Amino acid sequence: MSLLLALALQASLVAPEVSRIPAADADQGVAAGVRDLYAIDNNVIARIDRTTGKTVARWEGSKTYYPHINSCILKGQRLVCAASNYPSVPQASSIEMFDARTLKPVASRSLGPGRGSLTWLDWHQGSWWACFAHYGKRGGEPGRDARYTTLVRFDANFVELGAWLFPDSVIGRMAPYSASGGRWNRDGILYVSGHDLPELYAVKLPPAGTVLEHIATIAVPTGGQAIDWDPIDPRILWTIDRQQGFLVSSRVPPVLPAK
Repeated sequence: MSLLLALALQASLVAPEVSRIPAADADQGVAAGVRDLYAIDNNVIARIDRTTGKTVARWEGSKTYYPHINSCILKGQRLVCAASNYPSVPQASSIEMFDARTLKPVASRSLGPGRGSLTWLDWHQGSWWACFAHYGKRGGEPGRDARYTTLVRFDANFVELGAWLFPDSVIGRMAPYSASGGRWNRDGILYVSGHDLPELYAVKLPPAGTVLEHIATIAVPTGGQAIDWDPIDPRILWTIDRQQGFLVSSRVPPVLPAK
């Protein structure tokens, strides 16, 4: 029995594969635009034409300044990327911005130490949503493990508006690593990926309290890492096959009944 099939039997839903595009730089995550896809690998970003599959631009930065870019999203004409100093401690994070066409760095905002390692960032309902990861092994801080992973909501100027922990049912699947990817969907649900398992976790904000609510677990064709929704089809999710070097799309079924 394949790992995907075994996990599908445990998961409440399954997202079948739709397509895959070769991408040698797909090691940390993927970002999706209407015309292009972006493969992310620590200090490398490659822009790939989604029609031809050809790499049309590639940036490689200094490992001193860009030790660990975890994920990116396309916002306007910029790629906005979550970065950290992983595996160094104390954990520190930054937001790195690039021109979406040329991939030239255009801005950097240091968040410093405090919350953990910034693994992903999303824009939803007029706010930035950021995940700060903690690890139970390499790259973790003493006394803190994956249970300390935190979702933080910021306003447009990165003033904190609220923060939530992840439920044990999700942390238990991601540990000893953490939430490597996450994106809000148009259905109002936050979908989160871990570091290794080929699973997607659908969560929502609680009506009260400090812990996110786990709605569903969805089997996907690839392991964890950073993810992105397709801007053309809201049920198509892009993930990466980091072992074989592919950007992979799959169709995620709705997790809530249609209204």
